[in-house]
Amino acid sequence: MAVPARTCGASRLGPAPGALPRPGPPRPLLLLLLLLLLLPPPPLLAARGAAAYSFPQQLTMQHWARRLEQEIDGVMRIFGGVQQLREIYKDNRNLFEVQENEPQKLVEKVAGDIESLLDRKVQALKKLADAAESFQKAHHWQDNIKEEDIVYYDAKADAELDDPESEDMERGSKTSTLRLDFIEDSNFKNKVNYSYTAVQIPTDIYKGSTVILNELNWTEALENVFIENRRQDPTLLWQVFGSATGVTRYYPATPWRAPKKIDLYDVRRRPWYIQGASSPKDMVIIVDVSGSVSGLTLKLMKTSVCEMLDTLSDDDYVNVASFNEKAQPVSCFTHLVQANVRNKKVFKEAVQGMVAKGTTGYKAGFEYAFDQLQNSNITRANCNKMIMMFTDGGEDRVQDVFEKYNWPNRTVRVFTFSVGQHNYDVTPLQWMACANKVRVSRQSCHLSTSCPSVRLSIVHLSASSSAPAPVSRSTHLSVHLDPILGYYFEIPSIGAIRINTQEYLDVLGRPMVLAGKEAKQVQWTNVYEDALGLGLVVTGTLPVFNLTQDGPGEKKNQLILGVMGIDVALNDIKRLTPNYTLGANGYVFAIDLNGYVLLHPNLKPQTTNFREPVTLDFLDAELEDENKEEIRRSMIDGNKGHKQIRTLVKSLDERYIDEVTRNYTWVPIRSTNYSLGLVLPPYSTFYLQANLSDQILQVKYFEFLLPSSFESEGHVFIAPREYCKDLNASDNNTEFLKNFIELMEKVTPDSKQCNNFLLHNLILDTGITQQLVERVWRDQDLNTYSLLAVFAATDGGITRVFPNKAAEDWTENPEPYNASFYRRSLDNHGYIFKPPHQDALLRPPLELENDTVGILVSTAVELSLGRRTLRPAVVGVKLDLEAWAEKFKVLASNRTHQDQPQKQCGPSSHCEMDCEVNNEDLLCVLIDDGGFLVLSNQNHQWDQVGKFFSEVDANLMLALYNNSFYTRKESYDYQAACAPQPPGNLGAAPRGVFVPTIADFLNLAWWTSAAAWSLFQQLLYGLIYHSWFQADPAEAEGNPEARESSCVMKQTQYYFGSVNVSYNAIIDCGNCSRLFHAQRLSNTNLLFVVAEKPLCSQCEVGRLLQKETHCPADGPEQCELVQRPRYRRGPHICFDYNATEDTSDCGRGASFPPSLGVLVSLQLLLLLGLPPRPQPQVRAHASPRL
Repeated sequence: MAVPARTCGASRLGPAPGALPRPGPPRPLLLLLLLLLLLPPPPLLAARGAAAYSFPQQLTMQHWARRLEQEIDGVMRIFGGVQQLREIYKDNRNLFEVQENEPQKLVEKVAGDIESLLDRKVQALKKLADAAESFQKAHHWQDNIKEEDIVYYDAKADAELDDPESEDMERGSKTSTLRLDFIEDSNFKNKVNYSYTAVQIPTDIYKGSTVILNELNWTEALENVFIENRRQDPTLLWQVFGSATGVTRYYPATPWRAPKKIDLYDVRRRPWYIQGASSPKDMVIIVDVSGSVSGLTLKLMKTSVCEMLDTLSDDDYVNVASFNEKAQPVSCFTHLVQANVRNKKVFKEAVQGMVAKGTTGYKAGFEYAFDQLQNSNITRANCNKMIMMFTDGGEDRVQDVFEKYNWPNRTVRVFTFSVGQHNYDVTPLQWMACANKVRVSRQSCHLSTSCPSVRLSIVHLSASSSAPAPVSRSTHLSVHLDPILGYYFEIPSIGAIRINTQEYLDVLGRPMVLAGKEAKQVQWTNVYEDALGLGLVVTGTLPVFNLTQDGPGEKKNQLILGVMGIDVALNDIKRLTPNYTLGANGYVFAIDLNGYVLLHPNLKPQTTNFREPVTLDFLDAELEDENKEEIRRSMIDGNKGHKQIRTLVKSLDERYIDEVTRNYTWVPIRSTNYSLGLVLPPYSTFYLQANLSDQILQVKYFEFLLPSSFESEGHVFIAPREYCKDLNASDNNTEFLKNFIELMEKVTPDSKQCNNFLLHNLILDTGITQQLVERVWRDQDLNTYSLLAVFAATDGGITRVFPNKAAEDWTENPEPYNASFYRRSLDNHGYIFKPPHQDALLRPPLELENDTVGILVSTAVELSLGRRTLRPAVVGVKLDLEAWAEKFKVLASNRTHQDQPQKQCGPSSHCEMDCEVNNEDLLCVLIDDGGFLVLSNQNHQWDQVGKFFSEVDANLMLALYNNSFYTRKESYDYQAACAPQPPGNLGAAPRGVFVPTIADFLNLAWWTSAAAWSLFQQLLYGLIYHSWFQADPAEAEGNPEARESSCVMKQTQYYFGSVNVSYNAIIDCGNCSRLFHAQRLSNTNLLFVVAEKPLCSQCEVGRLLQKETHCPADGPEQCELVQRPRYRRGPHICFDYNATEDTSDCGRGASFPPSLGVLVSLQLLLLLGLPPRPQPQVRAHASPRL
């Protein structure tokens, strides 16, 4: 008898209308029935119509599962040809050799090749830096130099001549600008001129100033050194000198990439310049937000802080706080954090929310800053320590704070910034900056006592790791404690922000200059986007020092002249790594001291901003686990190592997760900050190398690549690899094959201009897959088993699809190494099902044309030759979706074959339901290991094949997850591109002009203050240069993808959990429940699920998500992540002080006091439309440099 399951509404049990009533049970059975009702309901289901059906028993469903397994295995054995392909390889054993990948030898060789490549660039760098210092030392300063005296190629001249509103067109340029001819160069991806250098000068710097003209004069001599370097090493790419004045001279000459709007490029804000110009920094920025700071001044402060953050690199640590009576961090960061892109973005967004109120309390701000710098329990730079204070002015000198925290040793530099135009006395700010002038004599310091000034070699031995290197408490050192000097700056208006927020780098460069040769060390940068279109590069940097003296016997000049840089394209480094001998899932990677990847197959930024480095951590490039954390730490520490691990990997299409075995081997790249790693699956220990010495056989196999053979032998796709130098690449595989055939008619596979390994393997695999057609596929009727196609793909780069017409619907990547089905088949045993992506189902199922939508089933061919095992190929079939959906119903039914009539149940008996007869009540599906629908007995779900199953049946998918059939893995994609977000209304808008309130207009003091004139100036500038103020940063920087910006996307994938057996369960949701059965199909990646169809919509309780989602906070709880910083090491050397630093200008104002006459005259000139001159303070800043 049937026991009813709990359902919504009427029970599905009971007689049909008009049926005779059944006799009641005998009385002795009533107690038994009551007991059964109290127990969990057995797998019985209600009847429909005149017949009584029950939910299938577990044994029945296990029987269906075995039938499915046997059908899949039978088809693959007949058509897949795994065994036959093994025999073909063995029959052709004389045509190839088995080579071994020896990880340690491989990684050491590649590391040595990369070291040699970079060493050649280092030699060129040193030659350039030495020459620059000599040229500048020999140069005679000219006070009366004129623009017409200097002849050079202005990289922006062509764009400015085309723009009638440009600076030069408006004021009539007197500069003798060269007009050059250019030739296209594929190495630079640009048009270049090898006879000249080009010069780029920032827009906000006046080209005709005396400083700039003298700079152009002496740097002209670098041209010959650039040319000679290239003659000695033709592989050199951009050679660049970035001057501390903002001038960039680079070789070879090429026109500057003009942005759509204003060009804000300044070499002094490039990642490579910042890294080369100073040692690492621990910086605390404190911002005065008292009530007097409002409107324009507050906006200037916010902008200044953002610009200050842009001067920091990943070697630096920073925190930002606001203060009035109290000090508090502006963001969720409570201590110094690494100044990486994501952390800086958090700061910039938080700064916009600052609100002015209260009274000024310098003491609170400085105490907070010193406490931050004294916190030794966190990871930090452990080099330069500094406080940057932004304020509108005040009277308190907080001498007691300095006495408590910074005197007498003065280990912290203090930089003060007076912001806005006001009448406050700036003497206290100047005093704060200059209060560290007192010299402290040499003294003895014992480590067992408090010694805040011991920063020296002890801390630096740990290279800025998460903790200082251990030192004996009894160690006795003699330490030279010298004062650390700060400086005072003024920021009266927007035009002074960019200049004054980077001037402090000159101060930090002084200890480097004074250290001389000891500081002349080449550093290699993070990966970043080249501003001239070269793509992703790293740059070797070397500082250039001013070697002049103020006069005979005078002090040595302490200015850094700039930074010399030479680019190395990542593609040039990749060419030194093994290409196709490591297999589809083997690869080489490299990381730096921060753990950021230099090389990695997953380093694929979707959008780049040349102002920021591309910082992808190794643990974000892969799925993080403890083993990889250990490997990363060992590599950062410069160790060698080898380890085999079990780990998770994402599929190439990022829809699946596989648990795999990988062998990691790593070594340091000597003379650099990088470490190199090699990853190999066990099955890639060996690989095939073709040996086609028989030219007749070469020709025979080559003929099977000709399109004329496709009709009988199947269509051939060839991987678009660099087989020969003269082979024209194409994204269209038909065209690429045509180009390949035309080239092969001119050259032989043994030609020196070709990669013989690739060509021989390609031709060998062409012949081997043709033999598979001949032995297996050609004589089989694919329609008998409802197959759309059969295929084989190989390591050699061949994908053969049979029959030829099936190639029309083939959408897989022609490069097997980039095809998801190929890589997953190698990593998994058995048959791997891959349903079409939802985008492939363009029409509803009832309108599907014949033979257009299929399901791929593939498996790897494992070849054993002696004791050597490898997987050189993958074979498979393409199932007809509609036909196999019908076959699926039959296999999961009480019929043995499709022609057998359906079993009928009579009124007086009951039957078990099946997936064919009872498809109105019973849901039967096949779901793959990623949770995607593969087959269903519901016709209306055919157009949902390939969807994540939660979108089809959220209730059932959630139950499968809760019962451990699936495990969820969440990760983050830090390289995604997102549409720009609409601007918010936080605080003062970052681009608008300050609008005074009614109260301001009624306040007489406001009108009489210099703030009113500052407002007047900004309003007029805003009217005339509206585009400058409103310029979108991405567009202003010339980013062609201004419509998109980098963002973080959260990814969620599912994979099979621990349950590997048959399982029955009930989905219980109140008065609505569903029975279901789930079972893994052996030797496949499929889960067979049978369930009652849902009758109650209220059972839809939760929905698992698989699609990518945008992370508005720019990452996984960034505020929590900084509490657990990843291991890193900074540069191994630090230059943060020198006893002979010149501090005579520490209290100088970086601008001029506001003058009513000057302001009024300036505004009149603007209103009359006369060409504006650049702001005087820009020139004033640069003049003391030389």
